Amino acid sequence: MISVNNVTLAYGKRVLFDEVNIGFTKGNCYGIIGANGAGKSTFLKIISGEIEPNKGTVDITPGERMAVLNQNQFAFDEVTVLNTVLMGHKKMWQVMHERDAIYAKADFTEADGIKAGELEHDFGEMGGYTAESDAATLLSELGVKDELHQLLMKDVAANLKVRVLLAQALFGNPDILLLDEPTNNLDVETISWLENFLADYENIVLVVSHDRHFLDAVCTHVADVDRSKIKVYTGNYTFWYESSQLAARQLSDKNKKMEEKRKDLLEFIARFSANASKSKQATSRKKALEKLVIEEIQPSNRKYPGIIFKQEREVGNEILKVDNLSKSIEGRPLFSKLKFDVQKGDKIAFLSRDPLALTSFFEVINGRTKADAGTYEWGTTVTTAYLPNDNSEYFTGSSLNLMDWLRQYVPPTAKDVDEDFLRGFLGKMLFSGDEIMKKTNVLSGGEKVRCMVSKMIMQNPNVLMLDEPTNHLDMESIIAFNDGMISFPGIVLFTTHDHQFMQTVANRIIEITPKGMIDKLMTYDEYLEDERVKAMREELYTV
Repeated sequence: MISVNNVTLAYGKRVLFDEVNIGFTKGNCYGIIGANGAGKSTFLKIISGEIEPNKGTVDITPGERMAVLNQNQFAFDEVTVLNTVLMGHKKMWQVMHERDAIYAKADFTEADGIKAGELEHDFGEMGGYTAESDAATLLSELGVKDELHQLLMKDVAANLKVRVLLAQALFGNPDILLLDEPTNNLDVETISWLENFLADYENIVLVVSHDRHFLDAVCTHVADVDRSKIKVYTGNYTFWYESSQLAARQLSDKNKKMEEKRKDLLEFIARFSANASKSKQATSRKKALEKLVIEEIQPSNRKYPGIIFKQEREVGNEILKVDNLSKSIEGRPLFSKLKFDVQKGDKIAFLSRDPLALTSFFEVINGRTKADAGTYEWGTTVTTAYLPNDNSEYFTGSSLNLMDWLRQYVPPTAKDVDEDFLRGFLGKMLFSGDEIMKKTNVLSGGEKVRCMVSKMIMQNPNVLMLDEPTNHLDMESIIAFNDGMISFPGIVLFTTHDHQFMQTVANRIIEITPKGMIDKLMTYDEYLEDERVKAMREELYTV
């Protein structure tokens, strides 16, 4: 068990945590949620002992082993992949080296023999005799092939280093597992494996993630970091979100009787309990929901931006025609022979195992770079707005305030462009009051994305192109963006790592590869489960 007692942490006048009291118990997975900058990652560092609070204590049951997902990809550059994983069990690694040092002694004594025997016993108790095979199995399950296990970490690709560090954290069945954004740079198959692993995990897990689908799959509880406090709620992320929204609506409904409100909440809990029985975390989550006290459901204090796009005119029948489009970089093919037409009503999710292929495709159809071969043609009725993966060019060298920055992008057709007009678009993205005088050269990554979205909304496009739109955004902005794309009446062409965004927005999937493409009119989950699609993907990605 972990017990957090009166923990307070402040940096100058900025108070992150103010007398936080909270407990985490065995058998549960806690999703740590909160706005960007609320202190989610900092809280994990307090739990791990990396950061000392100004006041208060963190008490852990004696003898329990903690493992933390390492964020430094270069920390083990001179260590082999397999040994990096073994080092995740620090005590076992220490015992192994102490034992080997004794055996290596030239003047081996009787006392050494006794000590070695004790170490052998401890080593066996910790699973040392199967450790290498266990670590190798774990690596293979995470997609790190056998031939890479004896390579030094510095010789392994960055996307595989992430998996090795994840294996290091998971290795040896730690009693407490701390994971900060564990799904970053993982493909959908590896994320699915991790979801199943954590769903069966019987110890304590604390996880920070912006992936709602992942949180829903693994969490039994949500720990909400808000206004310098942390409160634990029963259920996964969707349960927390929908219950808090229901509570907020009930709070504002002064005419509704208390008995009716309680009945609505009970029905809501019953519905989620039924759904929980079908989930990966079935048993623990269903039991937790059944024990839930009505009074625990509280309205959220979160603010959600207003991401609402209105198209100035509807698209015609000719929208986008792509014909045999191909692109390589330094001799490496990114995509080839892309051939498709965009139809009315399309919301197309583009997939690839190579993120550079997706960005290059969007850059090509936006006229920002040239294809090696093939053509693309936009219809005459189309007006586009593009959210690039890298938006730095819009802010580099700029010291304008937000009002003047947005003024640069006012469409020629706009009328009555005054301060209130610009404030309206910035206000929708939660820039209010004096914040609109903030200089663009001090914006965070999330603030820059919100500025870009303000610019796009102002353009009234009928075709939106989004390259990883949820990057840098907090959960509230991601939800607002997701909802905005569902309700947008125009065309959406996008790529994202957010499973729920992909599943709820896309009605068509196009996967681009160096050897061709797959084009299917179906949802993302249907695409992943389709056996014919799996066979096609395997063939296209086989070297």
